Amino acid sequence: MDALTKGLLDQGHEVKILSIHTPKHPFLKDKLDEHYLKTTSFESIFVDTRVNIVDAFSNLLTQDSYNINRFFSPDFDMRLKSLLQREKFDIIQFESLFMMPYLSTAKRYSKGKRVLRSHNLEYLIWQRMADGTKNVAKKFYLKHLAKKLELFELDVIKRVHGIVTITKEDYKKYASLNAQKSQLITIPFGINIAEYTEEDPPEEMSLFHLGSLEWPPNFEGVTWFLEQIWPAIRKEFPNLVFYLAGRKIPAEFNEENYPGIKVVGEVADAKKFISSKSIMLVPILSAGGMRVKIIEGMALGKTILSTKLGAEGIDFKENEDIYLADTKNDFLKHLRDFHDNPEKINTQKKVSREFVCANFDNQKLSIQLTEFYLNLLDK
Repeated sequence: MDALTKGLLDQGHEVKILSIHTPKHPFLKDKLDEHYLKTTSFESIFVDTRVNIVDAFSNLLTQDSYNINRFFSPDFDMRLKSLLQREKFDIIQFESLFMMPYLSTAKRYSKGKRVLRSHNLEYLIWQRMADGTKNVAKKFYLKHLAKKLELFELDVIKRVHGIVTITKEDYKKYASLNAQKSQLITIPFGINIAEYTEEDPPEEMSLFHLGSLEWPPNFEGVTWFLEQIWPAIRKEFPNLVFYLAGRKIPAEFNEENYPGIKVVGEVADAKKFISSKSIMLVPILSAGGMRVKIIEGMALGKTILSTKLGAEGIDFKENEDIYLADTKNDFLKHLRDFHDNPEKINTQKKVSREFVCANFDNQKLSIQLTEFYLNLLDK
């Protein structure tokens, strides 16, 4: 979102940001550039999105999606109403499905074109998690959540003028849900490549995962990797270290239970941490959309070893841009190759960075988005 905003500003557009902050994601104003805050008239309003167990289970009896409803705040809605009554906007861009509870207010108080920037098709994430669980009660509840999200997303298609998907796969899925092609475009997130430079030589043949384990697909994937894959890797490569970084890492993920892992926890500087290691693991089993961290890792010259689903949404050449592994034997095969041919990891630095430059340049993507918005305004 930050990169997209900067790209639009660089194109000469006026951008206003009205954001939410939550108990999990506070608004750290002092960490944002003063000029950026001023040019975007940045405002953030607190919304308590924490899951309420009573509300979550009561939702079984209603038609609404609890995943979405918990992002609604009367305070935010009132501020949006006031803003739209006072200022005229050509485009109102909703970042992710979770901002859709404010769609009715935008429609009522603004003639601006309403656009959903879809980070994921959310119902697919919950559907995949339901398919992956063996617990009958949990499977039922996850399927229930997925169905409500699917119905909500179907309704949203009819109420927005445009949908910007992050991946081509999501574009196809929206098209299959009867979204008009003139309504759709795929614009992957972009990065400013100059901001990604490897400072020091990385630790040779080191594995790492970076991501919040509060997010269910990350927790599910890391748990699967530690229990099903890591013991075999550790047996064959006893000196190999797996660094686990991110928010809310469970206490049971420790070296006593899983010899050879190093729990780093939340890191102050993600780029510096990524730069210090050599092989990024992305053991995702149930998510949708695109992994931002893969692109950031490639921009920093990392070798990416991912499940097929983890690399979903990225148009890459297998075993050239990104290496895929979905089984224990897949992981072992690639790690043997890297161990026996260490020059591959060095060669990968250039390949990864060139891939990002060709496909995720923020300036080029911002121009494409501007053209899409101009076409919407002409209709």
